Amino acid sequence: MSDSAPTPSVVTWNDPRREAAFHAWLASVAPAHGLQPASVRPASADASFRRYLRVDGQGGSYIVMDAPPDREDCAPFVKVAGLMAAAGLNVPRVLDWDAPQGFMLLDDLGSQTMIEVVGGEPGRETQALYGRAVDALLAWQLASRPDVLPAYDEALLARELALFPDWYLQKHRGVELTPAMRTTLDSQFRLIMQRNLASASVYVHRDFMPRNLMIPRDAAEPRLGVLDFQDAVYGPITYDIACLMRDAFLSWDEEFVLDITVRYWEKALKAGLPVDPDFGEFYRAVEWMGLQRHLKVAGIFARLTLRDGKPKYLADAPRFIGYIRATTHRYRELTPLARLIDQVEGSDAVSGFAFGRV
Repeated sequence: MSDSAPTPSVVTWNDPRREAAFHAWLASVAPAHGLQPASVRPASADASFRRYLRVDGQGGSYIVMDAPPDREDCAPFVKVAGLMAAAGLNVPRVLDWDAPQGFMLLDDLGSQTMIEVVGGEPGRETQALYGRAVDALLAWQLASRPDVLPAYDEALLARELALFPDWYLQKHRGVELTPAMRTTLDSQFRLIMQRNLASASVYVHRDFMPRNLMIPRDAAEPRLGVLDFQDAVYGPITYDIACLMRDAFLSWDEEFVLDITVRYWEKALKAGLPVDPDFGEFYRAVEWMGLQRHLKVAGIFARLTLRDGKPKYLADAPRFIGYIRATTHRYRELTPLARLIDQVEGSDAVSGFAFGRV
């Protein structure tokens, strides 16, 4: 996405009434920020029903969130943005919010995501960017307080894990689950949840990865921008570092994954965060947390394709199956799940981690 002087792309609307409401709202907020309504163009979309538009104004560009209120609740976004800003993170300010109509004006943190910069062999620049990501994560976790965000509890973990058999196995792969397969999944999922809930709880971004981290326009700004945080919860401290290093759209060799995870763990321990004092135990807990996430996301990507008509996400499903197979083959307790996955996907050798962007 470019934020140079625009030749605006066409912004399409499925509902003429919503289009009219948008233009009326934009005209009402334009004077306060010097907005140029004619410059509105697409910025990005995500896996939800939200989309983002860019508009030029006084001193640069701004972002508009278009979130139909019958499909999206913006209140969590506003709440978490406030929590993150108070924690010292670089997040967009909410400059105007029409809650009934689902329109929001935000700071524009830039047009280049971290994933657009990293790739290939993990050199010094990539390591430095991941170090900045770790610093943002630590600041977020250090601000944690109980009873502020929804709990990432057993019920939520169970709902997420159910996406894998429901959407990936049955609807995407066409697998008819036998009673024995159901029993295996139920027992293995209980074990995964038990292990993950044993970790101490902190604030969890829930999608903390390079695609949601922004390179600041100002080279003097040390903080990466943080986006897509509206689903934040209070849950296992292992979640966000697992998310960062076992990415939905980018894979690294295990040496680099270990290196960054160790750096995070050392800083977290020094800062007094509740990580296991034994790195080996902590790393195992991160792997089990990553397994839960990958099972969930494989199901979500299948659902996005089959229900929501967004097939591009399912193209990354093999990466998740690779993560799942690597972890289940590494731990003896997960052998039943490993065998089930092998039965569905074929029993080719598991390589574990791939190098660079794959």
